[in-house]
Formats: sequence, structure tokens, C-alpha cells
Amino acid sequence: MARRGLDAVLLFAPESHYWLTGFDTFGFCFFQCLIVTEEGTHLLTRSADLRQAQETSDIEDIRVWTDGKDDPVERLADWLTELGPKRIGLESDTHGLTFTNGRRLTARLPDLIDTPDIVHPLRLVKSEAEIACIRRAAELGDAAYEAALPMMRPGGDEGVILAAMQAAVFAEGGDFSGNPPIIGSGERALLCRYASGRRQLDRQDQLTLEWARVWRQYHAALMRTVVIGQPTDRHIALHAAAREALEACEAHLTPGTEMREVFAAHADTLDAHGLAAHRLNACGYSLGARYAPSWMEPQMFHAGADTVIGPGMVFFLHMILMESETGTAMTLGRTSLVTETGAEPLSRLSLELPVSA
Repeated sequence: MARRGLDAVLLFAPESHYWLTGFDTFGFCFFQCLIVTEEGTHLLTRSADLRQAQETSDIEDIRVWTDGKDDPVERLADWLTELGPKRIGLESDTHGLTFTNGRRLTARLPDLIDTPDIVHPLRLVKSEAEIACIRRAAELGDAAYEAALPMMRPGGDEGVILAAMQAAVFAEGGDFSGNPPIIGSGERALLCRYASGRRQLDRQDQLTLEWARVWRQYHAALMRTVVIGQPTDRHIALHAAAREALEACEAHLTPGTEMREVFAAHADTLDAHGLAAHRLNACGYSLGARYAPSWMEPQMFHAGADTVIGPGMVFFLHMILMESETGTAMTLGRTSLVTETGAEPLSRLSLELPVSA
């Protein structure tokens, strides 16, 4: 704020609230603003989140806008007049601020300075306490997979698999993830998004899973395609390519490297296998504390990513191959911590092709 000449900044991202103060809620789906000044933090929220803020955060100055009576934008403007800052930044790049509310806010306060990246870069390098949370989340991710693995068999039900994975996390005190886990079998194994509906596994099948397990809102993600029955030659070939690409990306996950160079390792490896048409245009992203609707942090591996990698950063790398012509799916992914010397994978799961008969 001092470097940008700001007297105050208006924060709407729930992860910004959590990271700075501990405030932990899903009430951000309504109008909720954290004002940060040199003197401290000030929260404008709803009555439903008042006690939540008092219980989970260190914010002492909290005011409530009343549903059906108050205009929260006017309440915020009045409070800013009272606090007296002249140059005010706005955290606009977040699902915590809808377009409608943002438009009303900038109409009422036209001199706001757009600062969408005021917190995200600061959160990119994790503290030791944050890294401890992510390590614990990674342990839960391994445990979730191992708990559900016996259900990944002919006749196994996708719903039972999901239940086993989530139960393993809740039993150990973990949290919900920022978005639903991805599960799909048969033709839907080629999807890399969650879709409603469940099916039972056939004698010969494929099951794609992407899941993040969470400890104190900090995420660690994993991805696998499990073959049910006998792997086809394409399963074996695609898995070999995915593993080679993942290991190539992790070899580039070193301090001083730009994120685009990691993506290039992904693209070059898979393209050399003749898979350019079957890979994605991104291969991972930063992880940390995050809220619905996504567990992804903004920094992504793609051809234009110029973020410089450094120690203390945490990234999820995913190799996703979806071959429509043969109906073959193959994915492989895991989370790594960047150390002074390179990538430290946080999962102990094998990178071998998982096969369940």
C-alpha cells in the first residue's frame, strides 16, 4: 500500500480476509468488505457473519449493514468518509465482488484505484505455518485415495467412492474443498470438470479422479486415471507420456524459473509423443487457502505465464490427456512445494499406472 501510495484498500476476496485476519466464512456471497488502513482492519458485513467474524478473526472494528433496509455501498462510503483515507485501492479480481456490486461501488466512489493484484502476489510465497497446513492436506489427500481404492473395481459405485474419499478427510478434521472433486468413468472419464450423475463401474472401465484435500482451508490436489480391468495399449502409452511430462515439469519447478518454462516442458514432452491435439493449454496452478467456487489460485502454468517461481511457493501440476478418437482418458497430477533446490512432491502415492481388477 505504501509503495502504491494508498491510504486504504477495499478487500472483497474471502481468501484475503482469511489470510490477513483469520475471518472464515462463506458469507462473502453477499456484500462484505474488509477495509485495510495503516491503523488496522475494519469489516462491513451482515448480521449473520458478525459472530463468525468475532469468533474466527482478529478484527475488532466490525459494522453490520441491515438486510432490506441499508444500502451496503452507501454504508461503506459513509464509513470511508469517517475514516478519512484519500487514495483508496479496490481488490476487484475476485468472486467475492459481483459485477453488479462492483459497478455500484465504482459509481458511488469513482476515484477508487483498481488494485486487483494487491494481495495475491503476497500470498504466493507461503509461511512455514501455511506450509505445515498444506503438508497436512497432502497427507489427507493420500489417505482419501487409499480409503476409496478398494471400491474402484467392477460394480463399484462412483457415489460410494466419493463418500469414502470424503469420509477419510472429515474423520481427520479436514475441510470441504473450494470446488467439488472431479469423478468420471466410462466416457465421462474424459471430462476434467465435475458433472452431476453417478454410475457403476464396468468390468472393463476407466475412472478419472481429481481431488483436493483441505486442512484449515489450505489445499493440496492430486489427479489420477485408474484403469478397471486390463489396461489397453493406449492407456499404457498415454500414461507413459503423462508421467514423462510430469517429471519434466517438476524438474523445471526451480527458483528463478518462469511459469511459462514449466508449461513449455509439459507441451514439448507431450507434443513429442504426438499428443498436441489431446493435451490442454494449461498444466497447473498455485495452491493455498481458497474458497468456493474454485480451489485454484490465480497463477497458472500456460504459454504466457511470466510469474517467477521461488522458494515457499506451492503448485499443483496436472497432465491431462483426453483422446476422443479412442475414448481413452489418462491423467496424472500432484502438488509440490518449491524449495531452494527444486520441487518437493508432497504426495507419497506412486506414479505407476493404477490398475484395479
